[in-house]
Amino acid sequence: MARGDQQRGGGDNRNRRDRNNRDEGEQSDIVEKLVHINRVAATVKGGRRFSFAALMVVGDQKGRVGFGHGKAREVPEAIRKATEEAKKTMIRVPLRESRTLHHDGSGRHGAGKVMLRAAPPGTGVIAGGPMRAVLETLGIQDVVAKSLGSSNPYNMIRATFDALKEQSSPRQIASKRGKKVGDILGGRRDGASDPQSLEG
Repeated sequence: MARGDQQRGGGDNRNRRDRNNRDEGEQSDIVEKLVHINRVAATVKGGRRFSFAALMVVGDQKGRVGFGHGKAREVPEAIRKATEEAKKTMIRVPLRESRTLHHDGSGRHGAGKVMLRAAPPGTGVIAGGPMRAVLETLGIQDVVAKSLGSSNPYNMIRATFDALKEQSSPRQIASKRGKKVGDILGGRRDGASDPQSLEG
């Protein structure tokens, strides 16, 4: 093999190693939360066969979050499958000041219906169950969330993701309309919901 080919091959290996190290670094920042685990049974000849279904939420607490579910005969394997699926389906959500949402929103999936409201600093994460897991792994520090429909964790999480996908930053809206960010905000740059409106 020529010296140039060896050098090129070495460069490819080096690039591959750097890419793997970068992927491992990104994966190490990801926070994993087990939302729900359910024992399911399949009736077969000779009795019932039990397996476990796990629902996981993962996020980097910097604006990326995903969820996944997995099923296996053992709990650890079900969790591993759910975690892998969640990492593959992560979405990016624009956050204001890296602590809250840019605007209020609502989401729906099946019988699940949720409402999300941006909140001023110091509010904290006011949410319960599966919604709290999603918002915490996303990296939100101030938000008011309410579930208005089904308490099924699968429906609640899908409805929460439906609401998060509707989030847009002022920069995104300005680029779509061909305007400046200042024109979109209309003089009020914080964009927070009024505390009194959050109480209603």
